[in-house]
Amino acid sequence: MKANEQLLVIDNVEVEYPAKGFGKKPFRALKGVSIDIHPGECVGLVGESGSGKTTLGRAVLGLAPVTGGKVLYKGRDIAHLGRKERRALADEIQVVFQDPYTSLNPSLTIEQTLSEPLRVKKMSGPDASKRIRSLLDQVGLPSNAADRLPREFSGGQRQRIAIARALALEPELIVCDEPVSALDLSTQARVLDLFKDIQEATGVAYLFVSHDLAVVRHLSHRVAVMYHGEIVEFGDGGKVTSDPEHPYTQRLLLAAPVPDPVRQEQRRADRRRLLQAQEDLAMQAGAV
Repeated sequence: MKANEQLLVIDNVEVEYPAKGFGKKPFRALKGVSIDIHPGECVGLVGESGSGKTTLGRAVLGLAPVTGGKVLYKGRDIAHLGRKERRALADEIQVVFQDPYTSLNPSLTIEQTLSEPLRVKKMSGPDASKRIRSLLDQVGLPSNAADRLPREFSGGQRQRIAIARALALEPELIVCDEPVSALDLSTQARVLDLFKDIQEATGVAYLFVSHDLAVVRHLSHRVAVMYHGEIVEFGDGGKVTSDPEHPYTQRLLLAAPVPDPVRQEQRRADRRRLLQAQEDLAMQAGAV
């Protein structure tokens, strides 16, 4: 595909979950969400817990019930694919989950974990071994890591293994669901640099889900901000993460910590004023 073409188009997508209890309305997790991703692009999707950002990633992966709208991958609606069709699409769309401790099977060696998708594609043993060595090198792990179990690695190393597994079939899109939130700050920075290096080397596109504006600023070309199941701001990554227009994005920016105590206290004060102003406007609107 050409770089200016759309690889993924999320068009007015809605997701509803049945409510618990007789007569209650379904819970609308997504309310007409629309974003797009181009080949080789990273789109950051940011929002607080419960905003619906993870649900959107799951909708792309076929793990959430799309009740309205379309999820177009290369122009094909993949929102309601059957299990067989979805498995076939795994060559092109992969995922890196949040928790590196639970995303890997503890009883399998790293070679066994990485060889699973290769065996499904009927790759020969020698070719699979060569591909595994290449993947380990790509994510900065030694080749002897293949013979070890997940418990022998740190959290950052396990996430590198999860990234290698996602890269095994050379996908065109990876959904990254909070992939660094369980890591300490120094490890986060190294893994984010790895994501960036991989994208530059392979041209893979990312839908990068996070609650942290500072994280998505690091590698996102464009950023979408989600609030209560809706996109409230979507645009250039640098602009959205440093000079946002929507009050909710401004609140997220002011909530991010900075190393300077004086600036940090000023940001807290600015955030309190912004929250108070929004509450006052809401009360005025309710009184009308």
